[in-house]
Amino acid sequence: MAKLVMIVGPQAVGKMTVGQELAKITDLKFMHNHETIDVLTNIFDICSKERKRLTDEFRMLIFNEVAKSDLKGLIFTVMCFFDNPSEKEWLTKIKHIFEDAGGEFYMVELEADLEERRRRNVTENRLANKPSKRNIEFSDKELLHTLENHRLNSIPGEITYENYIKINNTNITAEETARMIKEKFKL
Repeated sequence: MAKLVMIVGPQAVGKMTVGQELAKITDLKFMHNHETIDVLTNIFDICSKERKRLTDEFRMLIFNEVAKSDLKGLIFTVMCFFDNPSEKEWLTKIKHIFEDAGGEFYMVELEADLEERRRRNVTENRLANKPSKRNIEFSDKELLHTLENHRLNSIPGEITYENYIKINNTNITAEETARMIKEKFKL
């Protein structure tokens, strides 16, 4: 009966860093979304349909295997376009994978001010763990472009999952945020 803690939010909001900290204080394994993206960008262009399809298939295999496993659970991070209904459908599909296997699904949504996100976009931890973000000029433009073209955080009442929390982590550390998540969901 594995658990999945899905941490969502815009680029550079701190999903990976919070996930790393949460893994330190729980028995849950951690995997950030770029571990399923960057492995394929050595072969396919990051925007290619092949890379996107294989990334999604790889993630689904991982979620299904974790849900059926003896693991305590997994922390996973992803950016969602809340203005795209298929993104919410994808989250619900993942939720059902875990619940149908007798496990639990938790959703953590992070939000932070743009200025703070741009500062975090160039942190050592982010650049060390996400090769595709090392072109800082491109990464910053992508961050701004995505913000202009998509809604990267939910609106009040939009997420109705029982195990859900939204945290503005602009002015709190990853460690503090991880402790809040652990306490809220009794992980």
